Amino acid sequence: MDILTLFVVVPTLTVLALVFTKNLRQARLTALAGMGVQLLMAFHLVWKYMHDRAGGADGLMLYVKDKVWFPDWNIHYYIGVDGISVLMIMLTSLIVVAGIFVSWKIDDLPKEFFISLIALATGVFGFFISLDLFTMFVFYEIAVIPMYLLIGIWGSGPREYAAMKLTLMLMGASALLLVAILGIYFHSSPDGHYTFNVLEIAKHSNLSPAVQKIFFPLAFIGFGTIGALFPFHTWSPDGHSSAPTAVSMLHAGVLMKLGGYGIFRVAMYLMPQGTVFWTNFFLVLAVIGVVYGAFSAIQQTDLKYINAYSSVSHLGLVLFALLMLNKVAWNGAMLQSLSHGFITALFFALIGMIYGRTHTRDVRKMRGLLKIIPFLATAYVIAGLANLGLPGFSGFVAEMNIFVGGFLNHSLYKQIMTVLAASSIVVTAVYILRVVGMMLMGPPKEEHKGLPKAQWYEKTAVYILIFFITAIGTMPWWWLKFIIPSVENFLKPFM
Repeated sequence: MDILTLFVVVPTLTVLALVFTKNLRQARLTALAGMGVQLLMAFHLVWKYMHDRAGGADGLMLYVKDKVWFPDWNIHYYIGVDGISVLMIMLTSLIVVAGIFVSWKIDDLPKEFFISLIALATGVFGFFISLDLFTMFVFYEIAVIPMYLLIGIWGSGPREYAAMKLTLMLMGASALLLVAILGIYFHSSPDGHYTFNVLEIAKHSNLSPAVQKIFFPLAFIGFGTIGALFPFHTWSPDGHSSAPTAVSMLHAGVLMKLGGYGIFRVAMYLMPQGTVFWTNFFLVLAVIGVVYGAFSAIQQTDLKYINAYSSVSHLGLVLFALLMLNKVAWNGAMLQSLSHGFITALFFALIGMIYGRTHTRDVRKMRGLLKIIPFLATAYVIAGLANLGLPGFSGFVAEMNIFVGGFLNHSLYKQIMTVLAASSIVVTAVYILRVVGMMLMGPPKEEHKGLPKAQWYEKTAVYILIFFITAIGTMPWWWLKFIIPSVENFLKPFM
């Protein structure tokens, strides 16, 4: 069996093994064992990819496998990866493992919880390795559907409302995406030999400018909705606020990355002329999302809502960077996807740990936690500094590439948009420092003085995420070794 298919098979086998577990201990150990193997596979894939590329392995994608799935429609199980896919697979593996540690003490239907969580991850892994549009869409749906159960059953607050709103909006976006995929398929060949093969469609450029102008916005909105594209982002804050901690981590850290990745891999790569035609329109929406998300975060008092609106802002930067259509900005978009994945997963993990002790997420009801739970409080400060772009952390190198790439455009319009997007940095600093000051500083409240310290499994999740936030910030060149060659290949249609 090829190495990429294992990324779908191993979590599937883990789900099957979980069916036979009988208690929390068995469920969490089975989940950790399966996803631990998956994480080792991800590290092996990173090493193997580096080794093979250094050894002269050529081609847009490596480890390509092609099996006919449904011949009548020319649907294939066609898979392969480039440097960006490899890093996304590693990000997913790390956050799933961290989420399992955060959920170590879950006592409400633990077997079913881990089954749903890993089923979601299975869809994400399949999405990142797919090179056939139909297969990619199937894995996309597999990734989205478990969210309804995870929020509706294990969530808090208005969980049924949040789960239904999320599902309806993402299903609506999926309908647009399916129309775009079928439109691309039925225009992929003038002689009736239609294909869903992404590389074949791009290679032969059979999509006319008129077709691209019609189907590009459908694909952009279809993918962009899960990536918090304004004004289709409203499901995200409600979903985050009601989701259990590990689900918020995977939701914001990985699932929302499918949006930018799909836009980059499908919409922009297959429809470059449609991209150029619609760039200015979607650039306005992306910048509004960046600024709106930042200002909305200032108005919130619930920690989850603050981080949710922050995610809307920072993921808006990914879309903004992609629409700049140059290498530096695209490098920044990929770095921002990785950076935001680790930072927001750390934020949600810490919010869950703090809520489990204080039984509140309202920053107005907390004070002086640095003295009571110093490890968690210090980790929250680190996450905040990384989020506001302090040098030495991942947020800084990602945003620097994005804004430098924006200013490299000779278009005055795009430079003005870059200034507007860059203004979000100041707003981000305001709400991060405000929360840190209110929640962590000052004399502690009497009812909080007996809060338990962080446990080993909580520290493990935190250490994993902080390590990679720092690794990206201090060694960006290592990550760019994966990103730059892939970006250059996908940038060719725009040069």
